Amino acid sequence: MNPNLFEWIGYAASIFIVLSFVVNNLKSIRIINMIGCLCFVAYGTYFEFWPVVIPNAILVFIQLYFLFFKDRTKLSE
Repeated sequence: MNPNLFEWIGYAASIFIVLSFVVNNLKSIRIINMIGCLCFVAYGTYFEFWPVVIPNAILVFIQLYFLFFKDRTKLSE
C-alpha cells in the first residue's frame, strides 16, 4: 500500500484525538477517541511503530468496554 495513505491516516488520528477533547457528550468523546485510536493502530502497524500501536489498541478495548458493558451494568443497579 501507499505510505502516503498511512501518513494521512496518522493525521486523521491526531485530528480525532484532539476533537475528542472538544466534545461535551461522554459517549461521543469515547466514540471519537476510539476512531482516533483505531487510526493510530493502522498507522503504527503499517510503519511498525509498536509503541504507538500497543497503547492505542488497549485504549480501543477500554473505550469499547465503557461503551457497551459499563452502561449495561449501570442499568442493572
